[in-house]
Amino acid sequence: MYKRILLAYDGSDAGQKALLDSRELAHWSQSELALVAVMPSAMSFVGLEGGVYDMELEEREKKKHQAVLDDGLRRLSEAGFTSRGEVVVGEAVDEICKYAKKIHADLIVVGHKHLDSWAARWWRGSISGAMIEHAPCSVLVVITQ
Repeated sequence: MYKRILLAYDGSDAGQKALLDSRELAHWSQSELALVAVMPSAMSFVGLEGGVYDMELEEREKKKHQAVLDDGLRRLSEAGFTSRGEVVVGEAVDEICKYAKKIHADLIVVGHKHLDSWAARWWRGSISGAMIEHAPCSVLVVITQ
C-alpha cells in the first residue's frame, strides 16, 4: 500500500477536491502526506517581445504560491494530519516528478478539470496526462466537472 502520497496542489477547485481525496486515502492507508506547489520559472514571466526581469513580480508570485501551499497544509492540519510541503520553481511535470523522487513518494495525486471546448483543451494541455508518462510512481487523477 502507499506509504507516502504527494499532492500537487494549486488551490483550484480540482486541487481542493484532490486534497479531500488525498486526505481520505492517507487516512485509510495510514500514509504520510506531502504537498508541492509549482511556480513557473522567472523566464515564464518575460514575454516573447523580451523585457526586463521583474523581481517584484517574482516575489509576488512566490508569496501567492506559498499562500496556496500554506492553505492546503492548514486544511490537512485541521483534519489531524501532520504534513510537509514546498514551493518549487520550474515546469510543473518535471518539478512534481523531481519532488516525488526526493521524498520517495509511492503515489502522486493531481486534480484535473474537464474542459468543454477542444480549443481550451489544446491550449491548456494536460499536466495530468503528461504526469502519467513521466512519474516515478503511480498517479491518481482526481477529476472535477
